[in-house]
Amino acid sequence: MKVIVTGGAGFIGSHLTRKLLMEGHEVLIIDELHSYYSVARKKRQLEFARGAGEFAFFQKSLLNDEAEVKEIFLSYKPEMVIHLAAIPGVSHSIAAPNEYVDYDIKATINALRFAGQSNVKHFIFASSSSVYGEQKNVPLQEEMAMGKVVSPYAAAKFGAESFCHAYSSLFDYKISILRFFTVYGPWGRPDMAITGFIKNLLNKQEITLFGNRTARDYTYIEDCITGIISAFNQTERVGTYNIGSGKPIFIEELVEYLKQHFPDITVKQGGFRQGDVNSTWADISKAHQQLGFTPSISFSEGLAKTIEWAKKHVSEIS
Repeated sequence: MKVIVTGGAGFIGSHLTRKLLMEGHEVLIIDELHSYYSVARKKRQLEFARGAGEFAFFQKSLLNDEAEVKEIFLSYKPEMVIHLAAIPGVSHSIAAPNEYVDYDIKATINALRFAGQSNVKHFIFASSSSVYGEQKNVPLQEEMAMGKVVSPYAAAKFGAESFCHAYSSLFDYKISILRFFTVYGPWGRPDMAITGFIKNLLNKQEITLFGNRTARDYTYIEDCITGIISAFNQTERVGTYNIGSGKPIFIEELVEYLKQHFPDITVKQGGFRQGDVNSTWADISKAHQQLGFTPSISFSEGLAKTIEWAKKHVSEIS
């Protein structure tokens, strides 16, 4: 299958590209190498992806290079588009909300439009558990996203989901909206908590916890990729699915898991951060029933794999 992956130089995108290549798909990546985090790091992630085979790469912006990106779509004629490109991060969205309108909504509209104009059959959109807003310690079902979000990042993702519905109607292609829950693992984004904790611990520095009894549905990167691939099985024209572990971990539990690898851990307590939610917990029954998605990596195993990788790639998380 011919696949365009936007944001393919990112954490999830590089892992996904490797998997697609291993399964024999033809891949074209569009990524502007945005400076939200290190461009050099993203180039290394492209090399990581290239370890599984060759792919076409275009350093183009979905937002600022419309004509060139449209021509790439029309020339390549993808059967599927997997749209991962976005600016992540809750804290940054509070500081620079307009960037999220540009990169998470306007860029998504362009990807949807160009996909339709190139007669794509299936468009997969990477959304986020943040669209559920604050709903404490309950399993979140897909219909529970009501638009009552608590950060500009979440608002942009929820808005982009609406455009997915609109363009599926306009062009009659299949849409999969996948809501990812706190993805972690090797090459994890440097702004994510687990990556930051491991970096500090390897450098024998303390870690800071923001809030008490907060919980996250941590999803190991391999399970996230399994979730994306499982969406290929979707039969509905538009489907929305949670991709998570279904097993939230409280921050205090995370510290205990880390102690198994770093017995001398020192913890500092910080305040609750604006824009964060207290908990996320994915109800993955719909994805399991309709797509056959089943996560297979326990949190203890995933964390151990991540720490093992980090010890061998200290420069990548520094």
